[in-house]
Amino acid sequence: MKSSTGKFWKQPAIYILLLVTGAGAAMLGDRLTVSQFRANSGDSGQRALEPKLQLPPNTKDRVSKVLPPASLSGDGTNVNFIVAAVAKVGPAVVRIDASRRVKPGNGGLSPEDFFGIEPNSGGRGGIERGTGSGFVIGADGVILTNAHVVEGADTVNVTLKDGRSFQGRVLGADKVTDVAVVKIEANNVPVVAIGNSDKLLPGEWAIAIGNPLGLDNSVTAGIISATGRSSSDVGVPDKRVGFIQTDAAINPGNSGGPLLNASGQVIGMNTAIIQGAQGLGFAIPIQAAQQVAKELISTGKVEHAYLGIEMATLTPEVKQQINSNANSSLRVAVDRGVAIVSVVPNSPAAAAGLRAGDVIQKINNQPIIQSEAVQEFVQNAKVGGMLQMEINRNGQIVNLTVKTGSLPVQKVR
Repeated sequence: MKSSTGKFWKQPAIYILLLVTGAGAAMLGDRLTVSQFRANSGDSGQRALEPKLQLPPNTKDRVSKVLPPASLSGDGTNVNFIVAAVAKVGPAVVRIDASRRVKPGNGGLSPEDFFGIEPNSGGRGGIERGTGSGFVIGADGVILTNAHVVEGADTVNVTLKDGRSFQGRVLGADKVTDVAVVKIEANNVPVVAIGNSDKLLPGEWAIAIGNPLGLDNSVTAGIISATGRSSSDVGVPDKRVGFIQTDAAINPGNSGGPLLNASGQVIGMNTAIIQGAQGLGFAIPIQAAQQVAKELISTGKVEHAYLGIEMATLTPEVKQQINSNANSSLRVAVDRGVAIVSVVPNSPAAAAGLRAGDVIQKINNQPIIQSEAVQEFVQNAKVGGMLQMEINRNGQIVNLTVKTGSLPVQKVR
């Protein structure tokens, strides 16, 4: 009986011991599994959230083939698509320090990025220094920046994000588009990935990187506010660019730096701000900048076709303003087209017989209602191209053939 009772109590005890041991092993296994996952993947929260946060919905990340993958640190929940884009492109963004000597009595040039350290004070001469930005487009050290950043510079110093510094050589600069190419003697430098600026839509993400006000490697973000802004819209009528407008903050020193899309691809080169305006920045579309850069690299200059006319898009208000001006003999008889306000003497337009007061209504049989369309036809015709124009002159239709000339422009040093 005694022996039977002992067996009766021993058996349940064994069962309870097995249950406790099993539960403990399960908990230990769970902890080991979590620990192993964290050890292998860095941060479990980062691994789980990162794919959703790297890019906005419906955007595919195209990993750059030319930049090594950058290591991201910090809280994984903060690694969003902006962080990823900057990590990918940041190493290829450079600082450009330019200086030029000003002769006594010569006020010289005043590009926006020259801040006047050791300025030409009181006409005594001196050294002017300025800071801008740029980005590497060739692994052999070819860099894109703005023409006004290196305009008139005697020395150009380029500093990479990793701290290396090089003497830069200006291969060419084009004032008309504000694009310049600088070369440094370096190999295997980080290179940006190029996007497609021709397919941009308002509302897309925009990320700017540069050195605003001398603050290196600053990042701002916003959206594409508009595309195809004309130079007259931006307030730089001497330029020939259809600008990208963005609300990403752009300040002096940002000039020449890249504007990125959400995938970390360069879609533009930051170039202009409107004085007194807030939240308005402009960039040169990367496709246009690349085309200019190719010509600068091959020939050191860019030729721009021109007619030699001052023109205005004709509207009922503009027509009334022209016809009611007592100080001018100009009169227009139509409501639509592009009115020629003046003709430059000895220009291609003057040689073809165009006159002030003429209204351009067709070019190459295509109706013309805006001045931007005339400029586009001229640019596409290239220097020496022929344009067939239909003109309304005092109510009479006149057909003329105009041969485009080369735009006279002061060469940037």
